[in-house]
Amino acid sequence: MSERESMPYDVVIVGGGPAGLAASIRLKQANPDVSVCVLEKGSEVGAHILSGAVVDPKALDELLPEWREMGCPMAETPVTDNWHWVLTKTGKTAIPHWPMPPFMSNDGNYTGSLGNLCRWMAEQAMELGVEIFPGFPAAEVLFDENGAVMGVATGDMGIGKDGEKKADYQPGMELHAKYTLFAEGARGSLTKRLKAHFDLERDCQPQVYGIGIKELWDIDPEKHVPGRVLHTQGWPLSESNSWGGGFLYHQANNQIAIGFVVALDYANPYVYPFEEFQRWKQHPAIREVLEGGRRVSYGARAINEGGWQSVPRLSFPGGALIGCSAGFVNVPRIKGSHTAMKSGMLAAETIVAAIAAGREKDDMVEYDAAVRDSWIAKELKKVQNAQPLVAKFGGELGTVLAGADMWLRTIGGFGIWKPMKHHRDSEATQRADLYKPIAYPKPDGVITFDRLTSVAFSYTNHEEDQPSHLVLKDPTVPTRINLPIYAGPEARYCPAGVYEYVGVDEGNPRLQINAQNCVHCKTCDIKDMTQNIEWVTPEGGGGPNYPNM
Repeated sequence: MSERESMPYDVVIVGGGPAGLAASIRLKQANPDVSVCVLEKGSEVGAHILSGAVVDPKALDELLPEWREMGCPMAETPVTDNWHWVLTKTGKTAIPHWPMPPFMSNDGNYTGSLGNLCRWMAEQAMELGVEIFPGFPAAEVLFDENGAVMGVATGDMGIGKDGEKKADYQPGMELHAKYTLFAEGARGSLTKRLKAHFDLERDCQPQVYGIGIKELWDIDPEKHVPGRVLHTQGWPLSESNSWGGGFLYHQANNQIAIGFVVALDYANPYVYPFEEFQRWKQHPAIREVLEGGRRVSYGARAINEGGWQSVPRLSFPGGALIGCSAGFVNVPRIKGSHTAMKSGMLAAETIVAAIAAGREKDDMVEYDAAVRDSWIAKELKKVQNAQPLVAKFGGELGTVLAGADMWLRTIGGFGIWKPMKHHRDSEATQRADLYKPIAYPKPDGVITFDRLTSVAFSYTNHEEDQPSHLVLKDPTVPTRINLPIYAGPEARYCPAGVYEYVGVDEGNPRLQINAQNCVHCKTCDIKDMTQNIEWVTPEGGGGPNYPNM
């Protein structure tokens, strides 16, 4: 007999991000009597939320039409100025916006903290009667006797590194539901298992990802232009034949959000995304903005980049995927919050109708159909070849071809290519002997920094005496395959210094996992060549505590 207690709800939502919170609000708007619970693994709502962010308010306008007058922090800074640069090592070329399709404009959008938006949305949800439990990660999917999802269980608390129960041990709680929504964000640990269990990716392309690394800076007020949005491409990734780009957003209170995204399909195992970000900050045009300022926060998170052809089947008996668990990011626009929220709203509307009809724990195929008939699909189909064209043809030619494909899909409903295929990021890394190591400059401590100093600015904390939440399926793989063949890329692709090869000089190498540094970005779970690393939820409340990110 299970020692875990259980609580029944009509709907359980895993994840307190934009999709999960939008779903909870819409559920209560549609039927105030529906009981709704949101589980959030961070210490508070917003603690694990990291995004640029420039937000298209389309979904927010549908969900809460008066949000601008309701004290929403995102309303503070509308976009006023939109720039796009192609960088060389010391120069830049501005790309005008007139050759781009109209939907690429940021007119009418807002820049600010997605974490603070989620905190505000959580307040609106709780006022409607939604129960939100921060610090309780969903660690297990529960199935009923018919194989349908019947809810989730939170992780046990008080388990030591040795796997034994400590004096403060508390078993997890089971939350049972008529329907369970999974809104875990990119590469969710339970979503990954559900995709495999129900074969949800049978008819779609594999999801691909980028790693986004971000800092907040307080800058000289004379350099601050509220609402200015800047994106860059080209250098420094052009030197390693990788792709991605930088962003610099002027937000409220003389603060800027800067960041760098590296597509995780890079081939050269010596590429070091964190150090590419540091190099980018030293570009004269970027450094000029940062000089005289100070860094106040740091973080990183994986981003879905697969687009429409990577969207899996969204529903299964007892539940559904919403938001970035499904993968609705519009890569050329660098936006996914609005599509994530809309998917949560569509799922909520489907659930309310199903419950009213006396249904529960069945396959909500109507939700999957609703998404594929919504403006989410219309928007993502226009850009579905942008990422793969750049990945195939490189930054310069790929960008031109992507622009042509987007224009054709906007005007004529067809592209220059049929929907293109993807290859898993884990399969892209090539042998180290095909490349030379990259010499990255040392940090200056003013504009550029080292990784461990940076992690301190993510305010990450984990209970040290607990089993590692970064699990090696085969402990011999790192020193048997990853280090000798690929030069140990996990020591570089992790933006938090979690993975460290020690004893190399002594001829007795081993992989040390500093799990307490983990910022929950999920890059290791995605990029590891042998898919030997599995990210599982740590003890409740562990991880970063992002302020204003």
